Amino acid sequence: MATVTREPEVHLPESHPPRRVKFNWVDSFLWAMRVFAIFFFAWGTVGAIALSLSGEGLGLAAWQDLIVAAISQGSMYGLIALGYSMVYGILGFINFAHGEVFMAGSLTGFFVADALATAGLWESSWLIAIFIVLIASMFTSTATAVIIERVAYRRLRNSPRLIPLITSIGVSFFIQNSVLRLTGSATKTYPQMPEWLTEKYTLLGISFEATRILVIVIALIAMAGLWQFVARSTTGRAIRAVAEDKEIAALMGIDVDRTIVMTFAVGGAMAGIAGVLWAIMFRGVSAFTGFIPGIKAFTAAVLGGIGNIAGAFVGGLVLGLFEGLGPNIVLRGLAWEIPRFIGLIALIALAVSAYLAWRNRTRTYGLLAGLFGLIAIASFLGWSFTIPGLSQLKDAVAFTALVLVLIFKPTGLLGEQLSSEDRA
Repeated sequence: MATVTREPEVHLPESHPPRRVKFNWVDSFLWAMRVFAIFFFAWGTVGAIALSLSGEGLGLAAWQDLIVAAISQGSMYGLIALGYSMVYGILGFINFAHGEVFMAGSLTGFFVADALATAGLWESSWLIAIFIVLIASMFTSTATAVIIERVAYRRLRNSPRLIPLITSIGVSFFIQNSVLRLTGSATKTYPQMPEWLTEKYTLLGISFEATRILVIVIALIAMAGLWQFVARSTTGRAIRAVAEDKEIAALMGIDVDRTIVMTFAVGGAMAGIAGVLWAIMFRGVSAFTGFIPGIKAFTAAVLGGIGNIAGAFVGGLVLGLFEGLGPNIVLRGLAWEIPRFIGLIALIALAVSAYLAWRNRTRTYGLLAGLFGLIAIASFLGWSFTIPGLSQLKDAVAFTALVLVLIFKPTGLLGEQLSSEDRA
């Protein structure tokens, strides 16, 4: 019988067509925004350094003052942002009345500080006096936050998200106008700080004002205390459980109502501390003090990652740096004209990245090609922009930075921490 020999099958590798990037107007716009953001940030930063080295920009001492001031102000934003983030993490809505909680604490601190100054304790024992002011501010802000939760929000927990959001705006205006009627529209000025607190000191070659360092130290202690409270205490664990899933937490024996009240109380206490820090830095407070810091603190909470406690504080620090350094780094540096040799290098890099983008069909090389193209154009056309009134543009720079960061990372710097309902 003849044996049939079968030929072994040969499997040829499948040929894959080149991957094509599907065009989309929205994605294309966002990638263009990324290119322009990186270009102007890089140009401004390098330009600010080049101008400083040539003696045309800010000196080293000025940069040191700006950095310390930015960190201190960012620390205050971070403490206020904790209240926004904690309430959102546990109830899923933004409490826009939190800025007025901060304002109530700072105004109460003024009246207590004024009484202590009249009694002579402010000048003779300032540390004891500021501690009393801090306790009074924390108590008032905590009580205000708890009352807001009990009166305005508790019955709206199962309502659509838009209803408590609108309610929080109404509560904010109600508190603001009530305080305005009670205290007047004039700005209240805290008593003069001690001389040793307003003087400058030098450590490791860095000159700084004692007021700013005190603010940073108090903010860091408050943040560390909150972190330990949330991570290690029974109440802190209950807050994390309720933030994760209210129904499961209730089945485990956790009092959900009490835990939510504690969340508002803790957020209010942090706002009270921030109110005293505001007084130490700026001294002036009024019924409208809570509006702008409240909006910026909400921005910091979104920037760091809404619902994330650590993200709220980090977002505050980053926002403070954007606000303090942004105008002087990005905008001042745009006056620097990019040298032609950098334009030539960018032109070569443009050709290489454009070829790689065409060959690999990836957006990353396309982004690099656009970036190098802008550098070459700015160099050969001699672009240079002198922007007057930089200090007045700090708010615009801060909020623009928020938009750009969210374009690159929509969930915030440290990521969102949402409940199971919000994730669903």
